[in-house]
Amino acid sequence: MINRLKFYLSLIIARCAYLGIKLLNKSSGTSFVGMLVLKICPDFLKYCSKYIKKRIVTITGTNGKSTTSGLIAHILETAHQDVIHNLKGANMLTGVANVFALCIRPLRRFDYAVIESDEAYLSKLYDYMRSDYLVVTNLFRDQLDRYGELNTTAGFIKNAIDKNPDLKLVLNADDPIVATFNRTKYAVYYGFENVEYKCTYEHKSNAPSEVFNCSCGEELKYSKQFFAQQGHYYCSKCGYKRPQCTYPADVIVYDDYSIINVQNRGISLEFKVGLAGLYNAYNALAAISFGFECSFNQQEIQKALDSYHAIFGRTEKCLINGNSSVIQLIKNPTGASEVLKTVDLKSNIVIAINDNYADGRDISWLWDSDFEQLKNAEKLVITSGTRANDMATRLKYAGIPQEKIIVEPNIKKAIDKATMNGKTTILPSYTALLKLTKEKR
Repeated sequence: MINRLKFYLSLIIARCAYLGIKLLNKSSGTSFVGMLVLKICPDFLKYCSKYIKKRIVTITGTNGKSTTSGLIAHILETAHQDVIHNLKGANMLTGVANVFALCIRPLRRFDYAVIESDEAYLSKLYDYMRSDYLVVTNLFRDQLDRYGELNTTAGFIKNAIDKNPDLKLVLNADDPIVATFNRTKYAVYYGFENVEYKCTYEHKSNAPSEVFNCSCGEELKYSKQFFAQQGHYYCSKCGYKRPQCTYPADVIVYDDYSIINVQNRGISLEFKVGLAGLYNAYNALAAISFGFECSFNQQEIQKALDSYHAIFGRTEKCLINGNSSVIQLIKNPTGASEVLKTVDLKSNIVIAINDNYADGRDISWLWDSDFEQLKNAEKLVITSGTRANDMATRLKYAGIPQEKIIVEPNIKKAIDKATMNGKTTILPSYTALLKLTKEKR
């Protein structure tokens, strides 16, 4: 009874705190309220589950969490489902608690909760809230100071799955680590059988790929390798290979969109996805596969894809200083390299890199990212953030002429300088993106 009273008290205080934040214009309010309610009621998230009538869906992985969860939430909302979703990407416990604290009401129930979760916090989330589905996008090397090696990150997710024995998994078959997570009674796989490029940019990457060994110790080989470790892998020693997909697909990648043909129970269904890059085609395929699992049809899913708008720096398009801008988060070698393939080399380019805790203190990933893709940039390349000088050095070694590189540590000044003269591509790390978002308001 006391804990329940704390729960309702925390909801009241959350609303007051949020109104105060907005009045003072101090923060975007994505985590502070969550910190507050968890302080008042540590079991806050346990009480939130009863406000979900149908299913709780969690999404995790190194790259693509925000886009995949956004697509899933939009498919549900377009089908007239009432959804609670941590839209702004705050994916630790405080961020999840934040969105519940600001959305739920004593007499209001939601149909679905769509929760993007940080890989390291998924297990902690499941201590308080059971999930019906878990969608896993991929596992790439990311923030060694926070996550360690990939087997450590994989261990976080496996521990979470073990806590939830009835969990239904939607797994990327093309990722050799993700494909091993089928520890529950129910798992479906999605993946690409064939990838075709009809885009003007160079789709090959110079970034180094991880080498993965089979559980028997033998190095995995590939009959098809799409990017990084994503592809059709097999072990020549023990016979282990990529699992057969429940939702296999072919994709044609164009400059600004992709056409995906997905097999659902033997029927080929075509979808157009208005997001650039193969990495976004993977995100869309994950969302489409989940949609099929929930019995949505092609028309319902396509309607959602047609009306989806990228959010919070994930191929986000906007006007800054009257000129069109594209904002795309970069945070690790594989993700950055895939984004760099799609950059418009005729635009002004800003690369804003911070090394705060949320970014990862270790910036060695810059040297494993394929910034060589920018060597033919036609206009200025401005480096900004706390690591502006390090980024400028990396660009020098990538072959970009020094006269085209400008160092401006102040992010606002860097953005203003670039956006005063035509189209701009902005590539920020996470906290630089938060700073940019605040400046846009």
